[in-house]
Amino acid sequence: MLLIITGLSGAGKSTALHALEDNGFFCTDNLPMTMLADWAENMIRNEYNAAVGIDIRSSGSPELLQQVLSDIREDADWKIVFIDAKDEVLQRRFSTVRRRHPYLTQVGLEQAIAAERQALGSLHHQADVVFDSSNLTPYQLSDLVESYWKKQETSLAQTESLVWSLVSFSYQRGLPSGADMVMDMRFLPNPHYERALAPLTGKDKPVQDFLSQLDEVQQAEKYIQDWLSFVCPKMVQERKRYFTIGFGCSGGRHRSVYMTEMIAQWLSDNHMGTPIVRHREIGDIH
Repeated sequence: MLLIITGLSGAGKSTALHALEDNGFFCTDNLPMTMLADWAENMIRNEYNAAVGIDIRSSGSPELLQQVLSDIREDADWKIVFIDAKDEVLQRRFSTVRRRHPYLTQVGLEQAIAAERQALGSLHHQADVVFDSSNLTPYQLSDLVESYWKKQETSLAQTESLVWSLVSFSYQRGLPSGADMVMDMRFLPNPHYERALAPLTGKDKPVQDFLSQLDEVQQAEKYIQDWLSFVCPKMVQERKRYFTIGFGCSGGRHRSVYMTEMIAQWLSDNHMGTPIVRHREIGDIH
């Protein structure tokens, strides 16, 4: 398994590499582009699980970075993992640690972040999976990367399998970054207004029992299943390997969590790919 870990400075690339290193990967950070091809050849020859941290500083120009990555991906099945975060979060992190932004040191922090985001825009779109660390602690980001790798490890032999990232979230805190599709669950009855259910989440059996008996919930779940049954073989046919779906509701604790859990279980039961589940507002990843 060969992974390229890239993304914005301050988003958590080093945290991702450390998580992979703890899982037995041979990891190298900030490798110059001139050395990448030889490094990759050595990793492939020795059959290592390997990850390399790459950013815009590794090449000096976005064009060279794109070209080198395109060249090495022709020779081996590299996966690109992009670590992202919101601008205001990156600004707060750099201000907290009192470090200069490493990309452009002669301009203000806000301008440096914007310039790096623009320079990495094409790479962001090419990434196989995008993780937004804005609302994650370093430990949660590590868990997410580790979960991603373990799901990859179990499906390496299934070359036609999709990896689904299913994210529950609250609309009050914004849409999940990198979502291919977002489904609004706010039309469903809200367990929050049931006194006994309000402190619980969509992972708890009383909430699941409450929602699963409602006709509109059953219909919504069936419509989602029908759509996924229709589109899954077409995405595989187009050689798409990763798809991210966000399920949102008001608080991100009941309806969205419930539907995320139900669809993940359905995907797994029907052998339609590998689901990675993240409940953004309750801090759960599996």
